Amino acid sequence: MKKGRLRKKDLRTLLWIVLLFNAMGCIQSIRCKPKCFRESIIVLEVNSSIDSNPTSIDESSNVVLRYRTPHFRASARVLVPQVAGKETWTVGWIQACNHMEFYNKYGTKGMSSWELPDLRDGKIQAISDSDGVNYPWYGNTTETCTIVGPTKKDTKFTVSMNDNFYPSVTWGVPVSDSNMPQLSSIRRDQSFTTWLVAINQATAETLVLQTIRWRMQLHIEVDPDKLLGQRAMLREPVAQEQPHILGKNEPIPPNAMVKPNANDAQVLMWRPKTGEAVVVIPPKY
Repeated sequence: MKKGRLRKKDLRTLLWIVLLFNAMGCIQSIRCKPKCFRESIIVLEVNSSIDSNPTSIDESSNVVLRYRTPHFRASARVLVPQVAGKETWTVGWIQACNHMEFYNKYGTKGMSSWELPDLRDGKIQAISDSDGVNYPWYGNTTETCTIVGPTKKDTKFTVSMNDNFYPSVTWGVPVSDSNMPQLSSIRRDQSFTTWLVAINQATAETLVLQTIRWRMQLHIEVDPDKLLGQRAMLREPVAQEQPHILGKNEPIPPNAMVKPNANDAQVLMWRPKTGEAVVVIPPKY
């Protein structure tokens, strides 16, 4: 009798052990899924640069001066091993503007300035630089790649992006009806953070894979008394500082993921030497 009871007790203990291990296995497998993708995705290579050519200046119009800065470029080769489950991930580039100074001076009259009010006033750390359609992505052509699971083999791809400035600045004071050239200088200093990111389309889980910081500076000196085609001269810095690929990733600020983007939020102000500032072009949103 004692031996029989002992065997039943041992069986019950063994059964509890089996059930416990099964339960732990289930919990572990559930918790493992996001971690497995996080650990399995591999960034094979990241490259980033700003073209070496200087900013070009176009004085072909008697209404506006145009300039084109060199391009910032970023590309990454990524490997995603076989995805077992029904998961959809998009991998690509997200960019935000962290700082903007953009001043066009008109001699003693004053200056016009493109401004991002919330960023200027310190209400936000950064603002989305999305294309305005495919939030939060910078674009939706070469900039992103979507992997739809399950997949039967590894997926290897390249995502790339580029950015530059190509604005027009009026020769005359923007709040005046006169086209008389009075533009005397253009200064611009903008900083950006660009992230390589993977986002789960179902859960919105976001993995920051790489972080890049870059800056574009510009100074154009203008003599409005000279003939058209001879007025503007590029000043230092002629060559731009190259981007920094960070060794430690930075988190993405919330405003970098949502509307509005920088193009829709910016305001053109006229700030005279004397008198009140005037909104020339209000925000689009």
